[in-house]
Amino acid sequence: MTSGRLVRLRRYPVKSLLGERLPAAEVGGTGVVGDRALALLDRATGRVASAKQPHRWRTLLTMRASGAAPEPVRITLADGRRLSMSDPDVDGVLSAAAGRPVTLVDAVPADATLLRSHPDAVLAAGLADEVPADESRLGSAAPGTFFDFAPIHLVTTATLDRIAADLPPGAGTVQRYRPNLVLDTVGDAFAENDWVGRNLRIGRDLVLAVLAPTPRCAVPTLAHGSLPRETEALRVPARLNRVEPLPGLGPQPCVGAYARVVRAGRVAEGDVVTVG
Repeated sequence: MTSGRLVRLRRYPVKSLLGERLPAAEVGGTGVVGDRALALLDRATGRVASAKQPHRWRTLLTMRASGAAPEPVRITLADGRRLSMSDPDVDGVLSAAAGRPVTLVDAVPADATLLRSHPDAVLAAGLADEVPADESRLGSAAPGTFFDFAPIHLVTTATLDRIAADLPPGAGTVQRYRPNLVLDTVGDAFAENDWVGRNLRIGRDLVLAVLAPTPRCAVPTLAHGSLPRETEALRVPARLNRVEPLPGLGPQPCVGAYARVVRAGRVAEGDVVTVG
């Protein structure tokens, strides 16, 4: 049995926008309360906007979202302007910032999908070129949500530290890999691979079931706010931890793991973590 601590807790109120660090939060069946509660819908295609398609949506990572219901979610643009989801002109402002007509939505459309550009093709072609992409249905392990797969993404400090050792100083890891939970546990880098099928207990009540390693797309390589583009953020995991996250997907660069909520609970940074 492995033990440790929850050292960082984060949520991302709007899908593909930058998020916020929280000292404590409730975690329910749909993850950290307020996480991926909203998304931008591409009016031209009906798909959910995602920085996984960098040539079209990388500017989403210049914006930051914070807050959760019952208060309106707030969005800070790259130029420092702030707006609320309740502002009457929010869609117009976000469309101008994204460079494409979008609508901010809080209800998941039926059969919601997004496009995921092939990460190796993005590395080869650059950010401005359109490259082959796969259409992915949202929320396979969390139906009716804006999550890519499952409601919780977790990673260990050992994994982040090992990746950081091969990145330039100050390249950032937590920001790039966008976890909800960062865990400081006893064990080597990429120990999350071995947690699949096991339960994690965090704090007094929260219990998670680990489902699969998290395959990485091109998003970690993109500029995140003040962090510049860093292609090694994908190449390093590809070299160190290329595994098959789910049967049939083939080996992919993976960082962290996806989990579902077995028992809800409130957690706070510093809570004890037990891997059963």
